Amino acid sequence: MAVSIQMVERGRRSRRRRPISDINVTPFVDVMLVLLIVFMVTAPLLTVGVPVDLPKTRAQVLGQDREPLAVTIRRDGQIYLQNTPIAQDELVPKLTAIAQNGYEQRIFVRGDKAVDYGRVMEVMGMLSAAGFTHIGLVTGPPKPKADEK
Repeated sequence: MAVSIQMVERGRRSRRRRPISDINVTPFVDVMLVLLIVFMVTAPLLTVGVPVDLPKTRAQVLGQDREPLAVTIRRDGQIYLQNTPIAQDELVPKLTAIAQNGYEQRIFVRGDKAVDYGRVMEVMGMLSAAGFTHIGLVTGPPKPKADEK
């Protein structure tokens, strides 16, 4: 059994109320969860580029220190520099103007898997003939087989 004893003085309280010194983390957690949801929704929207159906490989992902230039060849043969359509004869002069550090700029060639292999090689040959040495082909991750799931 518990007994409570209250001491009452006339005209004054025996104990003064002290301010609560505990930190209330509930608003902090609420804000963090809202930010987490916002970032989870917006992260897939941040991927840039022209939509192409890339071939699948098992190659490892390359580490990158700065963003390379992307040359994309769509299914219909149209060439894009980053997200902008560009004529084939304008591609090399624009890349040369963009590459501020000489010809050491990395260029990633993204070719739709339905585009003719010769077309992709033609664009890569133009880039190589212009003096660009760091040219790479971009592929997507392989689709898992039904028995691997």
